[in-house]
Amino acid sequence: MRKKRVLLLSEGFGTGHTQAGYALAAGMKRLDPHLQCRVIELGKFLNPTVGPLILSAYRKTVSSSPKLVGMLYRKQYNKSLNRLAKLALHRIFYTQAAQVVKQLKPDLIICTHPFPNAVISRLKRQGIDVPLITLITDYDVHATWVNKEVNQYLVSTPQVKNLLLRRSVPASSIQVTGIPVHPNFWEKADKEQLIQELGLKRMPTILIMSGGWGVSFNKEMLKLVISWADQIQLIFCTGSNDKLLQKMKSTPLLGHPHIHLLGYTKEIHKWMDVSDLLITKPGGMTCTEGLAKGIPMLFYEVIPGQEEENGQYFVETGSAEMIHSPSALRQWYHRLVHEYEQVEQSRMLASDRHGPGREPFYCAQQVLAWLEQEPPRTSAEPAGS
Repeated sequence: MRKKRVLLLSEGFGTGHTQAGYALAAGMKRLDPHLQCRVIELGKFLNPTVGPLILSAYRKTVSSSPKLVGMLYRKQYNKSLNRLAKLALHRIFYTQAAQVVKQLKPDLIICTHPFPNAVISRLKRQGIDVPLITLITDYDVHATWVNKEVNQYLVSTPQVKNLLLRRSVPASSIQVTGIPVHPNFWEKADKEQLIQELGLKRMPTILIMSGGWGVSFNKEMLKLVISWADQIQLIFCTGSNDKLLQKMKSTPLLGHPHIHLLGYTKEIHKWMDVSDLLITKPGGMTCTEGLAKGIPMLFYEVIPGQEEENGQYFVETGSAEMIHSPSALRQWYHRLVHEYEQVEQSRMLASDRHGPGREPFYCAQQVLAWLEQEPPRTSAEPAGS
């Protein structure tokens, strides 16, 4: 019997979209080892010259002008991609998308970014007969996610489902699954064993992440937390920003034995397990991973738009706080130094919260169930091809 094939398509505008694709693929493979999954960043895959240039320009804009990014997000919030934009995407970047689908012959396509979602929707209008699932990777939903050809939307919360309903998406096409996390986040490891493995000390520990792209840390926050190093272990993760990592390694103040500097790592789940507090930017994936691990979170320098909505959701549900002033950091210093036993007990209880009433494997489980119920397809080629 032919193995079922799932094609997951994303884009590199931020790291969370592609990360969600890999997390869902790994989760489905954990539950069904016979499943075949392929994750592709479509623009980079089909146009390896132009695609990375556009992503680089976007990354620089996010780093240098975050308010501009937020303003554009809000201005276009209720506007879907217009016909000209969809045509440009199709012709400039994804003219070979139909060939990819034809060659890989997937039984299901899952999009974790609006751009490939728009392209596959267009191909479905042209006759490609493959079910399309759209996984919305934030705690908000921009109008660019919405296309009539989508068979099923997977969303993080009931609130996001309501936003889709307001955009005239049928209720039967929306399922609240939570955002998928990698199986590494499904279970909590032995903390004492990890402390030895990672070369850490048994003491209060804070993990500070600069975001998937390694956006620079807030200087005032950095200065304050460094002053705690005698009593609190600090782990700084700079993501893919190697330049920032090297700069921090050459800074004498960061040479303290209780300060650990990390670059990009595939073991962030381990560092979350050994930490008592996560200070981060509120990306959808990072927040969901933190929730799965039950680690309290503090958010800094939130970019208006989806980060702002992500942060607001976690604050309202009691899983995080915003850093509006140094007082929020000082309160946590007091808790970690003087009330550490209570902090650890609260952390253990929080480990049982995984999202809107869902286990962290729920999304992968539901996609597999949906895939099993789908009737056989007639073709993976557009009409007239």
